[in-house]
Amino acid sequence: MVTDPLADFLTILRNGSVAGLRNVKARHSRVRGDILSILKKEGFIEDFELKKDGSHSDFHIILKASRHRNSRAITCIKRLSKPGLRRYVGSREIPKYLGGLGVPILSTPRGVLSGEDAKKQNVGGELLLVVW
Repeated sequence: MVTDPLADFLTILRNGSVAGLRNVKARHSRVRGDILSILKKEGFIEDFELKKDGSHSDFHIILKASRHRNSRAITCIKRLSKPGLRRYVGSREIPKYLGGLGVPILSTPRGVLSGEDAKKQNVGGELLLVVW
């Protein structure tokens, strides 16, 4: 039984990146799709595609290699708000990571947004994860 599906999803991305895999596969959900859209927009993954296989759907994700040799685009991906301890921030309290190189991702009343988009829309929410 999975108690934190989002953490399992992040582990799939992290392990695929560390192992140097080009493609990984993860179960479909709306939140995962929104997170993948942000990761694609920010340049952490190349692309993703939703494929149906009978009764369930999976995301087929193409990971992006960094420009440098023996490096990867996703260096670190961390879950910040956990089921046992939720972290909520206001629009003015959205933290910066690595001097602005890290991208926080929030779940807001307007959907899942990157930290920069949430600040522009002046909305806060649950701080889901950070990636750099």
